[in-house]
Amino acid sequence: MRNVVRVLGVSLVLLIVVGAAAFCGLYYLNTPQVRGMPKELSFRVEAGESLTGVAARLYDDGLLRRPEILRIVSRIRGTDGRLQSGRYQLSNDLSAVQIHEILTTGRQVLQRVTIPEGWTTRRVAARLEEQGILSATEFVAVVNDEEFTASLGITSNSLEGYLYPDTYYFVEDFPAERVATHMVERFFSVLDEVYPDYRTLSSEYIHERVVLASIIEREYISPDEAPLMASVFQNRLDANMRLESCATVVYVMTEEEGLAHPSRLFYRDLERPSPYNTYRNAGLPPGPISNPGRTALHAAFHPAESDYWFFVLRGPGADRHHFSRSLYEHSEAAVLYLRGTR
Repeated sequence: MRNVVRVLGVSLVLLIVVGAAAFCGLYYLNTPQVRGMPKELSFRVEAGESLTGVAARLYDDGLLRRPEILRIVSRIRGTDGRLQSGRYQLSNDLSAVQIHEILTTGRQVLQRVTIPEGWTTRRVAARLEEQGILSATEFVAVVNDEEFTASLGITSNSLEGYLYPDTYYFVEDFPAERVATHMVERFFSVLDEVYPDYRTLSSEYIHERVVLASIIEREYISPDEAPLMASVFQNRLDANMRLESCATVVYVMTEEEGLAHPSRLFYRDLERPSPYNTYRNAGLPPGPISNPGRTALHAAFHPAESDYWFFVLRGPGADRHHFSRSLYEHSEAAVLYLRGTR
């Protein structure tokens, strides 16, 4: 009997020693590589990549003491096969458990993307692709998907004009539909501040205002002049006159014809055949020519009241325009400013 007790006692001691050693070993493997100044590393998990492959790369990058520890943690947590693809910001002062939590909860690096006012869909798509958010081709296809556009409550054949220019934070490989939806939601959020009663307006009227705002966006330089420009265009629309906006001609050249942005326009450019050319066609163009910001939207929904019919830039490099009430005054101002005598 004494021998049995002795054997059981020795076995218990061995189990305790082995358990303690295993615990200490796992504790050591889980500890961060460094305690001092950490080294940060951008780490990407590819879609469909195995846990073993990810663990091996983490070990090679000096983020794990042994690759096996990640598999052990995953087995204990029951998360095998649940790693979220994407790009992460990791460092060697993180424990294996902390790294595991980051990779399984999808706490990815957010890319900061700034979309300037007045950019077209083409330029927005290019910027998003440059930042690794998505494919430009995929984004353009989504923006021009009429069914998707209608699902967002927009009366148009595309989302051009409704991709609000702002600073956004997206993860890499973010779905194009979600990027576009987020930008459109931001548009309506700003519109609610610009015109709180916009929900009482028809979608057709809202679209007309957005088209007008897109032209104002590409014409104004000093923000305080935007409402006056809106008044000029509104006066012309009410009189069924051509808007004669140079910005629409530039749109035809750059977006429809694929030409470089011109440094100046010639009379022959004003004759370019396109429904967007407001030198040839009366009324608004068939769609927005840019994605307008708050200043242009506010001007389009709240035009100033004026008897102006024309405006011209006060010379090359100027940031102000001269507004005229008659063609004679406008022609005289245009000649004088072009000659640099004013």
